[in-house]
Amino acid sequence: MKLTALISASAFAALMSALPAQAEVTIDANCNVNKSVDDISYREAHDVYLCLEKKMFEGYNTGPKKWVNPNHVGQFRTWQAASTLPANPGVHSERFLFTYVNPVGAAAYTQFAEGVKMPVGTVIAKESFSINSKGKSKPGPVFFMEKVAAGTSPKTGDWFYTMVAPTGKPQAVNVFKACHECHSGFEDSDFLGYPDEEVRRR
Repeated sequence: MKLTALISASAFAALMSALPAQAEVTIDANCNVNKSVDDISYREAHDVYLCLEKKMFEGYNTGPKKWVNPNHVGQFRTWQAASTLPANPGVHSERFLFTYVNPVGAAAYTQFAEGVKMPVGTVIAKESFSINSKGKSKPGPVFFMEKVAAGTSPKTGDWFYTMVAPTGKPQAVNVFKACHECHSGFEDSDFLGYPDEEVRRR
């Protein structure tokens, strides 16, 4: 005779109450959390992003942009979000990243495929922020990659890299050492570093 074991609702509740409780995340007025970065989930990190997003966007758009296209800085939030949550893949100084792609490149980028060739005029924006071991959050730069005409910048795979600090100041960096040297590891996907698989918007 086959026996089926059943557990009553009260017994199940008692079992669950014996498990260690998972602390709920709380966010204070300064967008700091009651968890270490090592314990926070991507969904909880998204709550931090929602707390910071107005301050971040206003900061990026403060002051002159010089060599950075001001339209990119002012409009990237209207582009296609390529990630559903901010993720911390261990790059960009281990910041959490939220990725947007302009209409020119959105369809190609969101295939998240090897062998893709991005159309000229594609611009990818990655907003960044950090959370430290004590739960303190901090806005980071917004990073841009722009696909330019073939042969314009062969050393960087015809990508232009720019970045703007949370204060709105354009950042002068050696784009080959600071940016493309890492992206060169993704040559099979036109030098694109995609968001973590679990947060990709399809």
